[in-house]
Amino acid sequence: MRRTASGDAAAFRALADLHVSKIMNFAYRMLHDRAEAEDVAQEAFLRLWKEAGRFEGKAKVSTWLHTVTHNLCIDRLRRRREKPSPEAVDEARSSHEPGGLLDRKRTAAVVEEALAHLPERQRAAITLVHYQGLGNLEAAEVLGVEVEAIESLLARGRRALRAALADVAKEQGLR
Repeated sequence: MRRTASGDAAAFRALADLHVSKIMNFAYRMLHDRAEAEDVAQEAFLRLWKEAGRFEGKAKVSTWLHTVTHNLCIDRLRRRREKPSPEAVDEARSSHEPGGLLDRKRTAAVVEEALAHLPERQRAAITLVHYQGLGNLEAAEVLGVEVEAIESLLARGRRALRAALADVAKEQGLR
């Protein structure tokens, strides 16, 4: 980060290369729109470049990037009032078509759809911990809450996901 702060483009590229896939995945899971996720990731890395000199090192770079990405995603979700884009709906629908993708992809699409319907804080907590691999402490830093709050968000989110997935299983006659 110090080298990036001094304008070292190679150091910035190394940081971006290290974190870009996780940031993109996090943004996509929050927004369910690839184009918006790319825009958010680009904005997060632009902020990293511009604000590297103000980075105090109190948190890891990955925590800082996830926090910036989370805030950008929340701003976008609020602007569109949580309405999924037509592309996200079509993508989820196409994974259920007969003769389409493998069962594993269908299951992933069902989980993604259930995740999309969680309240934004529960969705963020589950995404940060289960998809991004952050620990509860780092996820709490990203969301600006105490560890106990993350644990509560995770528990409520998991219960809601289990219920949603049980409903889908019943609909498909799997139980």
